[in-house]
Amino acid sequence: MSIVFEARIKNRGESPHDWFIELTDTIDNRMEICNNLEEFSKNIEVLGENYGGHIDEVKWSQDENVTAEQYSEINAGMRKYQEELNNDSNGR
Repeated sequence: MSIVFEARIKNRGESPHDWFIELTDTIDNRMEICNNLEEFSKNIEVLGENYGGHIDEVKWSQDENVTAEQYSEINAGMRKYQEELNNDSNGR
């Protein structure tokens, strides 16, 4: 069984910071609302604990009204987070 989560970027307003992510565990349909990338990181870790920390894939999508600035903010934050994870795992 593949462990797949869905992460949907949603617009809360016009400001680049007015967004949130709906994180859904597609196995049991649990959903968490993540108001920033720190919450997203924490929630994906908590949801992943049910599967021994193993997640096969995170499918990303976004609502049509998400602005380019909002997408760029999230994308840049996720790249930074991924770099930190890679640095941590290489340093072990």
